[in-house]
Amino acid sequence: MQAAYKLFRRRGFFRVGVDEIAAAAGITKRSLYYHFKSKDALLAAVLASQHEQTFAAFQTFGIELSGGPEQMVDALFRGLAIWSAKPQWAGSGFTRLVIELADLSGHPARSIARQHKAALEKHLAELLAKAGVRSPKQRARELSLLMEGAIVMILIHGDRSYAEAAARAARRLVKR
Repeated sequence: MQAAYKLFRRRGFFRVGVDEIAAAAGITKRSLYYHFKSKDALLAAVLASQHEQTFAAFQTFGIELSGGPEQMVDALFRGLAIWSAKPQWAGSGFTRLVIELADLSGHPARSIARQHKAALEKHLAELLAKAGVRSPKQRARELSLLMEGAIVMILIHGDRSYAEAAARAARRLVKR
């Protein structure tokens, strides 16, 4: 699964073949199909595993999202700026895969990505509620939109200042 994750993350789902995944994992294609009935099933398993890891990391990061609402927003978007500065950063793998699979509405990876994004948004709403933000579910949805939008714009332009622009907009949202 780790080999598949690295290949999917770097090159996308459709550009990676099962033979390549098996070779990268050091197993035969037959062994891969013994564990996963299809490449689609492998991707679903990879994303389910990544959801667990990413969500746990976000919950840990949530400890830094303390203080007042503006401090939370600053920490959230500062985290995006730091994350996007990593070499070969490619944004959110969940978002990228859903875009790649946009015409396959019933694909299991899309369902897992939807659950992942919903869990992050729900957790953010809980943190905002604890900070006393009015309408925390609505603010969490708006902050999620700003975060995803900033990620996409950073990818498109290669300009991390979109994280700060999104942070400024987010601060106005939580000040209301």
